[in-house]
Formats: sequence, structure tokens, C-alpha cells
Amino acid sequence: MRIFTDKTNFLKFSTFGFDDRLMEGIDASGYEEATPVQQQVIPHILAGKDIIASAQTGTGKTAAFLLPLINRIITTPHDSSTINALVIVPTRELAIQIAQHLEGLSYFAGVSSIAVYGGGDGGAFVQEKKALSMGADIVVCTPGKMMAHIKMGYVKLGGLKYLVLDEADRMLDMGFYDDIMFIINHLPAKRQNLLFSATMPPKIRELARKILHHPEEINISISKPPEKIIQQAFVVYEPQKIPLVLKQLREHSFKTVLIFCSSKQSVKQLTRELRRNKIKADEIHSDLEQDKREEVLMEYKSGRLPVLVATDILSRGIDIDNIELVINFDVPHDGEDYVHRIGRTARAEADGTAFTFVTPKEQRKFAGIEKLLGKPVPKGTVPPELGEVPEYNPVASRPNNQKRNFKPRRFGNRNNSKPSA
Repeated sequence: MRIFTDKTNFLKFSTFGFDDRLMEGIDASGYEEATPVQQQVIPHILAGKDIIASAQTGTGKTAAFLLPLINRIITTPHDSSTINALVIVPTRELAIQIAQHLEGLSYFAGVSSIAVYGGGDGGAFVQEKKALSMGADIVVCTPGKMMAHIKMGYVKLGGLKYLVLDEADRMLDMGFYDDIMFIINHLPAKRQNLLFSATMPPKIRELARKILHHPEEINISISKPPEKIIQQAFVVYEPQKIPLVLKQLREHSFKTVLIFCSSKQSVKQLTRELRRNKIKADEIHSDLEQDKREEVLMEYKSGRLPVLVATDILSRGIDIDNIELVINFDVPHDGEDYVHRIGRTARAEADGTAFTFVTPKEQRKFAGIEKLLGKPVPKGTVPPELGEVPEYNPVASRPNNQKRNFKPRRFGNRNNSKPSA
């Protein structure tokens, strides 16, 4: 097992020897140079090796596994009456995004694909059943929904050659371990396995030992945000947080703002206050119906919605460019979540800004994040009209006894696509 570190030299995609049909899709999608994780991962997947990879959000890992998968499918003989590749992801939003990404890259390659996730109507179920029983080249799915289909007895998995687990740490945090193992127990023993995880805690290592065979290990993630992100922390009391958000949005000319809250109740309350103060804002959380979530996300991506308030559903995996400001309305649960949240800004070549509000009960938690970062986050000045603020003294502050609690919620949903040939 080898461990690779980051590389700064970028390679042209033409150096990988991809099929011409795939290169057309790459060119049409606007890709020119491979990112470090793509440079490290793609050759091993093309060589048929199992992979365990750790990569920070925004590093291009989705294309890192999609491109070699598409290439292998279109250049090697395979049974078109079965599912050839299964990509398992934690949320329906990520399933939709990967399916759309896949459709664009494989547009000229004639690869069939479908996204399988919960929350759809009867028509969606019929479409899923047809694809899963008749065969599809690549299926992108959430664990609970795929397990439900398998239990019904019509899913064709006998010829499956490739398994991808994306955001594996997130799936385990959400309680999907048993669902994942149920699916894996219905797959052929001989297959290529690709495991991607933002972090590598012991439970991920254990999962890797169970399903991977002599894997190559790639480690691009250092659990630190890009240097070009301007970070500031504002030490405040809880009642000062909403007034501070309002003041920051009014006094700065940020065109796209993403605000993270640790609970859906906070998301709803903050969104109401923003709207009441004539700020155009909307929200995304697990209580929203699937269609509404997709509608809000599309509005935000298009630039028509300047402020989006969300739970950590959007902290990982979702690819939104040009976010100028990320606000952590609550201190994230841990350092990894902090990196993922603020990693939504300063993507590609753009700069970005990240503000974090720290209340007295969250000071110890935030100090732990600063320790992971290896340096203190500069403290911003709270406007004096908001009143007296607490001193930042994490050693003296009361520890936060709240434990992280992920519910095994199925964020599934629909989007299927058989790309045009």
C-alpha cells in the first residue's frame, strides 16, 4: 500500500490515454488539466487496482473516479443486461450532482446511467425498477434506496465490475454501515473497489480492510483550508448573532453568501429574520421536499438568489462556484466540518471569505478547530452598537457537552438520466 502526497504540477487529460469519445466529453465540459487527486487516482483505476483515497472538498475527486470508470466501460467488453458500476453516496443532492456530472462527461460515449434515491413519485420508481432490472452501465445511488430495491429481487448485480463508495465517512456518520454491507454482500466477490473519504478515522480503515484488496492509498487532504480563504472569527453572545449577520450583509457587497447553521431550527429562524429585513434569502434543510430543495439550489447556483441558509447537507460534495462569503452561524462540530464548510468558498481561482460566530459555550470547541488548523483564526471586531461582547478565553469557558448526533436519514431523490450517445 503506497501513500501519495499532493503534487502541484498539472497534467493534460490527454496524457491518460482516454478513448476519443471520452475526450470529447472532457473537452465539452471545459476540463483541460488534471488536479492532483486526479493525477494520483486515475492511473491506478485504469490499471484495475482498488483505491482508498482521502481528498479535501473541491479537489476534483468526482471526475477522478468517473473518468476512468467511463473509459473502462467503453473500452472493455461488458454485459449490457446487468449493472456494471455502482456509485454509493450519502445524500440525494450528491447523487443528483454526480449523475449530472456523469451525463456531461459521457455524452459522446453512449454510457447509460441512472440516479437512484428516495423521495420520488411512482413514475420515478418505475423508471428505477426498469433500469435496475434491465441493466445500466453506471448507477449512482443512496444506500437505503438501493437496499430497498435489492430486497424486491429484481436488481441485476451479477455482472457488476466496479464499486465506488463516495464520502464514505459521511455515510457511516449517518448510520448507513449496515445498508452498505447489505448491498456489498449482494455483489460479485471479484470486482474493483474505490473508496473515497474526506477523513480516515478507524471505522473507515475497518471498512476498507473488509472490502478492499491490496489497495493503493492516496492522501491529498491535509484537513486545512486553502490559504487564499480570508478567515475571521467573531466572539459574540447568542442574541448578537442575527444582528451581526444583518450588519455584515448590509455593509459588505458580497454577491453570493452561504450561511451554515448546525440545526434546521436555526436555519428556519435565520431565514425568516433575513426576509423580514428585506434580504433575499432561502433555506435548505432536511424538512424540505425534494423538489423544493432542487429549486432553491438551482436559484442559488444561477445567481438569482444571493443568500442561502443551510445545514451541513451542503457542506460536502455539492459543487457551487463563485461563493464569496461563507458564514458559520454556529461553530461546526469539529475541524473537518469547519474545513468542509469554508471550503465552499475560494474554489477554483477565486478568493473567498469565511466568518465564524463563536459564543461562550462554543469557545473550547473552536479552540480545538484552531489547534487542527495549526494557528489561531484572526478575531474580527464586533460593531460597538451591538453591545458588549464576551472575552475569548476558551480555557475558562465551559465545555460544550453536546454530542454530535447524526440520524440515519435517507436523503434520497430522483434524477435519472440516460445520457445521449
